[in-house]
Amino acid sequence: MFREVTRKKQVLSKEEVVGLLKKQLRGVLSMLGDDDYPYGLPINHYYNEEDGCLYFHGGKTGHKIDSIRKHDKVSFCVYDEGYRIGDDWPLHIKSVIVFGKVEFVEDEKVVAKISKELSLKFTDDEKYIEEDIRNSLKNTLMFRLVPEHITGKIVEES
Repeated sequence: MFREVTRKKQVLSKEEVVGLLKKQLRGVLSMLGDDDYPYGLPINHYYNEEDGCLYFHGGKTGHKIDSIRKHDKVSFCVYDEGYRIGDDWPLHIKSVIVFGKVEFVEDEKVVAKISKELSLKFTDDEKYIEEDIRNSLKNTLMFRLVPEHITGKIVEES
């Protein structure tokens, strides 16, 4: 059902894939939007190594939530800033694409825990994080992407 990477020598190891999912601050979440038009948006994420899922949060209403409720299959793409070798112009970029289904997280304790983990990617100010979670938890909708297929590769522009 899912396609494998065609050029096998470009495939990233599982460790590189996990590293990219953990390190990158945001990626692009893609889904079917209104009238089945593709809808992709940049979004912050948290990769949980314990369950292998990606977590996202946001408001309880809007285009993204309506789209997910209508069709729970999505893809999520992250990529690094790339690097060059010496003075060569081609950029080497590592990317990961995760395909899977979205589940909404109802447990408030899990929402608070994952919100804290996600916030720690941006700041280590625990006082700020705790206050922010306390003030916004009731208005936060969290969802997890349960992976069904993950691919990672490195590409050299040419």
